[in-house]
Amino acid sequence: MQIEVQDLGKKFHREWVFRHINLHLAGGKTYVFVGPNGSGKSTLLLTLSGMLPATKGKVIYRKEDQALPDELMYQYQSIVAPYMEVIEEFSLQEMIDFHFSFKQPIAGYDTETIIQSMYLEKAKKKYIRQFSSGMKQRLKLGLAFYSQSSILFLDEPCSNLDNQGIQWYREEVQKAAQNKLIIICSNQPYEYDFCENVINIEQYK
Repeated sequence: MQIEVQDLGKKFHREWVFRHINLHLAGGKTYVFVGPNGSGKSTLLLTLSGMLPATKGKVIYRKEDQALPDELMYQYQSIVAPYMEVIEEFSLQEMIDFHFSFKQPIAGYDTETIIQSMYLEKAKKKYIRQFSSGMKQRLKLGLAFYSQSSILFLDEPCSNLDNQGIQWYREEVQKAAQNKLIIICSNQPYEYDFCENVINIEQYK
């Protein structure tokens, strides 16, 4: 899976957040967008994912060099961000089962394996509303890592994680990077220091 970005721009009211972005994001590679708070990293991630419409330019997903219709983009991606919510009325097991009624887990993983891999066995029957912020973040990351998604969008992926959670993230994201296109927005080197491609969004102002 590849993403081709052609002269992409986004503005709110009369102010450009970014513009003239031309990139080729290749499958099996890792990219990170860096820049100060408010520079537009999250807006760019949402635009690349199709969740926000571009003001100008195009985002084209290609599978085996064939362009995919825009309405199919969501099938190939998983997104983790502080502003993305999980369903707090579900238990952990219910949340995982619900998620994987829409996506397929990676080979060799089922609900039990995923719970164990997230180190959340003791919370299996707990409602998500009883989770700490760090447990919720681990859950969101786990749902992304263990889904058969070709593309992972990760915005500030270590938000609310403790040191143990950060180490778990680093191990899992580097496993995922072996066969997925990973796009990260971050200012924290420990979230992306393994990335091959570092892009400062400030150059697109």
